[in-house]
Amino acid sequence: MIQALVPRISSGLVAFRFFPFEGKTDLERSLVRRIQSYQNNTARFIVLRDQDSETDCRRLKQRLLHLCDQAGRLHHCVVRIACRELESFYMADLKAVASAFQLKGLERKQSISKYRAPDQLGNPKQELKRLTGNRYQPLAGSRAIGEQLDVTNTRSGSFQALIEGIRRLEVELLQA
Repeated sequence: MIQALVPRISSGLVAFRFFPFEGKTDLERSLVRRIQSYQNNTARFIVLRDQDSETDCRRLKQRLLHLCDQAGRLHHCVVRIACRELESFYMADLKAVASAFQLKGLERKQSISKYRAPDQLGNPKQELKRLTGNRYQPLAGSRAIGEQLDVTNTRSGSFQALIEGIRRLEVELLQA
């Protein structure tokens, strides 16, 4: 998703590289090493993780920031938590989902109260699968929807925080 999203919100003057992890355990176990091994001293890092079952997203964010600090690059990192799951971002933009899967009329469901505040959904992935008739599969679906997401959509605060973080890092790099 982020690979499809970033080129649409960046100026094109900064190069982005993406390093996926094999789940949250792998992220937390190897983040320090990954950041430390990156040789470019001007590099900035965006760490994006699902909240999943963590009850306190602020504590989760602080734990990830602590790992960035252990890597010696705290001021070069932006940590963002997708409230509950990344799929909350998609539930905030049912027009993008409809477009990605060629589903007619899905965007009309955005007016239903639970879809107006998708960060509050208990299980956005299941809800997304249900809405798409099981067409949504996490990897391919994320790529398809990421190409369609409206970066100005404000229904998901965690999505807007991600957009703001990406833009802020790009400005920092351009001013450096």
